[in-house]
Amino acid sequence: MEILGKLFGNDARVKIIRLFFLNADTGFDPKEIERRTKLKTITVRRELAILKSIGFIKKKLFSKDLPPKKKTSGWFLDSDFPYKRELKDLILNADSVNNSKIVDRFKKAGTIKLLIVSGIFIKDNDSRTDVLIVGDNLKKGKIENAMRLIEAEIGKELAYAFFDTKEFKYRLEMYDKFIYDILDYPHQRLVDKLQLPEKNARF
Repeated sequence: MEILGKLFGNDARVKIIRLFFLNADTGFDPKEIERRTKLKTITVRRELAILKSIGFIKKKLFSKDLPPKKKTSGWFLDSDFPYKRELKDLILNADSVNNSKIVDRFKKAGTIKLLIVSGIFIKDNDSRTDVLIVGDNLKKGKIENAMRLIEAEIGKELAYAFFDTKEFKYRLEMYDKFIYDILDYPHQRLVDKLQLPEKNARF
């Protein structure tokens, strides 16, 4: 993100571009963009104006999912943007959050024994989850806050799960399908104090 931020002028623009690429069929009003990216109102307005001026986004009416459904105007990725494919490859193939930053996000969430990333972090759309956290004295609120911050960097809502160590070990012994669907397929372990077998782990 840091290199792209310098290349594109700032990190805020990269965040918003990622948001539109990863949600290509979704319309966003400015408030939703603020919520998803954690950017300030004035920053979002400035960047939307720039992206509109180059034809990257366009405004049109859409229906919000939550009731009562009503038409509202919002911003969409413009499918006619001439450099869409090249820009998408550049933005989405670059790492949006480095591993040490992800670990730092969870430092206050409890005693982390295992932290696994898969899915969007290793560009595997078939993964059951994007983040798996195992530890002791885990704080749900801190984990949720950390996830929201990472989602803001990446531009997409993430699938995640967390277990205390005792429950995780019990699930391992019971051959829990969800757990083994993560461990048996490609993933990356950012923290592994449980010293699990290294099958399919990417380091």
